[in-house]
Amino acid sequence: MIGVVRRVALAVEVVVPSERTYLLSLGSQQGSTHLHWHIAPLPPGTPYEEQQYHALMAENGVSPWSVRQAFDLAGRLRVILAGAGSGGG
Repeated sequence: MIGVVRRVALAVEVVVPSERTYLLSLGSQQGSTHLHWHIAPLPPGTPYEEQQYHALMAENGVSPWSVRQAFDLAGRLRVILAGAGSGGG
């Protein structure tokens, strides 16, 4: 599974300008017993004091996205992933 997550994260780095990409796995046996991944590109030029945990906290702001932008991003990711093949990386 991590191979697929890595492929998607690398595709995100191709289509989304970023300083770096945070990859987090979250889940809990106490609340919602599942595992899911967050692939979070950090916008370029983000000051150091606004990186790390600060950048991942919604109370510090989120990037506004329209449905159209989300569909466009998904399409660009599909193109990158289709070109990468199924061999992983």
